Amino acid sequence: MRLVVRPSLLDGQIAAPKSKSLMQRFIAAATLANGTTIIREPAENDDSLHGIFCARALGAEVDFDNDNLHLTGNLRWPEAPLNVGESGLGMRLYIPIASLFDKGVKVIGEGSLRTRPIDAFEEILPALGVNFRSRGGRLPVTVQGPLLGGEATIDGSVSSQFLSGLLMALPLAKHESTIHVDNLKSIPYVDMTLEVLRSFGIFIQHQDYKVFNIRGNQKYSPADVTVEGDWSGGAALLVAGAIASKTGIKVAGLRGEYTQADKAVTGALLFAGAKLMQHPDGLQVTAGKLRGFSFDATDCPDLFPVLAALATAGDRPTTLTGIHRLTHKESNRAITIRDEFAKAGIKVELIDDNMIIHPGVPQNAVLDSHHDHRIAMAAALLGLRGGPIAIENAEAIAKSYPTFFDDLELLGADIRKK
Repeated sequence: MRLVVRPSLLDGQIAAPKSKSLMQRFIAAATLANGTTIIREPAENDDSLHGIFCARALGAEVDFDNDNLHLTGNLRWPEAPLNVGESGLGMRLYIPIASLFDKGVKVIGEGSLRTRPIDAFEEILPALGVNFRSRGGRLPVTVQGPLLGGEATIDGSVSSQFLSGLLMALPLAKHESTIHVDNLKSIPYVDMTLEVLRSFGIFIQHQDYKVFNIRGNQKYSPADVTVEGDWSGGAALLVAGAIASKTGIKVAGLRGEYTQADKAVTGALLFAGAKLMQHPDGLQVTAGKLRGFSFDATDCPDLFPVLAALATAGDRPTTLTGIHRLTHKESNRAITIRDEFAKAGIKVELIDDNMIIHPGVPQNAVLDSHHDHRIAMAAALLGLRGGPIAIENAEAIAKSYPTFFDDLELLGADIRKK
């Protein structure tokens, strides 16, 4: 699908999408609990839908009632492969969960996920009692447990999601586990996992995120939880308000019970000169005189695309640090941002671990999302300031925020199908 976004002035109020990161963790934890969990205000996106598919394959009963999801866990060996779709988090959660069984379980995926490495599991799961087979360090994967627990070391520099998957599954292992973690990135996402686990009665101790002590034979308790607004999707709306609003826009639903790494967008917006006002259930952002800024996005790499779009409206170059975190996403986002922004006349340099974005008004261009939802959102933000910008494969937003373009239109964006 090709959509064209034209220069627009936005105002009004919109609710942030629900967090797929929280939703997927809630689904996995509820699947492991013996009883019925209520997930209120569930997220609706492709990644969450595949989480529900995996839950059902693992024996869960899933029903919707008054916009709430009731998930009754009854963990059993899945006869069919677990299909995690294109979800990197889903892959890293369900491979360890599949390892709990003493019979082989196949985990498969779709699209670009089949090219993303899972070497960390190939090294650590055998040390914890699991037979592991993969396609050269890629999906599909077959694992056979049971996951026994024990002591192992994991490299946390590629993604914290490998650790989150282990933290989900190891409390059900027979023995206690000690996991040593080197060079952990995206600590806020690990905090989210630990918070979700506590909501389901699972407790894990750690020493400065370097050593995790996980007691075995724990039991998940069903819970009553609410999916908060997603700061990742909310970030795109907040940036839209900062670069293209008349009187400002309010983004509702952004709360703070669970840690979300991308809440850091508020700091970047302030550095850039945007004006923020806190409301009881969200934020209002108003465009100020925007400036170039420096921001370390190592722990919140999903912010890179929208912050790069924000940077184009500054008065001098902006430096974003942490591009080594962008290699194994839906696309190699550093290269994709550089090449796609260049089509619109925006210069982006990649130097060492830094992305340097030079300001400018985006020119009329056709940009390709590379089937990456966050690139599609960033391209739309460029279109609000200049262009117009046509976006190929705009449907990629369904992965995390299916109503993104609809919500922009509600705020006043000029978006047309072509």
